[in-house]
Amino acid sequence: MENLSKNETLIQKEKYLVRFQFKSFAPMVVLERLRPKSVDLDMLFVLNKTNTLGNQFIAELRDANTQLDMARFRRNQERLGEILAYEISKKLKYTPVEVQTPLGIAAVNVPVAYPVLGTILRAGLPFHQGFLNYFDKSPSAFITAYRKVRKNGDFIINIDHISTPNLDGHTLIMCDTMLATGQSMVDVCKELLAMFSIKELHIAAIIASTIGIEHVKAHLPKAHIWVGAVDEEMTSKAYIVPGLGDAGDLAYGEKMI
Repeated sequence: MENLSKNETLIQKEKYLVRFQFKSFAPMVVLERLRPKSVDLDMLFVLNKTNTLGNQFIAELRDANTQLDMARFRRNQERLGEILAYEISKKLKYTPVEVQTPLGIAAVNVPVAYPVLGTILRAGLPFHQGFLNYFDKSPSAFITAYRKVRKNGDFIINIDHISTPNLDGHTLIMCDTMLATGQSMVDVCKELLAMFSIKELHIAAIIASTIGIEHVKAHLPKAHIWVGAVDEEMTSKAYIVPGLGDAGDLAYGEKMI
């Protein structure tokens, strides 16, 4: 057991370690893995494992000062959507075509079909736009879902509305800025899988928690997961730590209800 600082108390309980950080105004509860499992790297892509310009965009999204510029916050999400769209495009099937140029014929491999791009309103909209910038022939699906918090602090996911094209036989990319518990993403994907015969499922997020990835892999084992970065901790309110805060509020302003 690690040495405790004077302002911290650690309680070991089953698979989680609950850290209460007592401050003058209120306690903040952080959930972290007691013995973090190594995430199965099969079908998992983590952008910041490689040094690319994408790391700069992730850093700006996390930075509390840069977050004050809402337009830049949205644009950085969009940029990361473009980068992950490019990475996912490597997994698509391609067919050769001939293109007439002013000087001759060029042979080019192009996608056989474009994926459907789905997102959960509202935080994921800029991220989704990045995917749409690259997959510019793709149709889109939009899902309204929210956490309904119970009196004991637990929550369930309510899916209010689904607006989607026909997904039968199509590849679906579900993108959302944050993959915290993974519950919203899993519930939405299961709903769509029950309605349609989806050919292939890809799940994309900018910041994911280890717990969220494990939840997705447990309930959607055939899904390919694409994330910008993975964090180990979550607060008791299911915010990823260090994360970046409330992505929806940072992109569109603080919500009242």
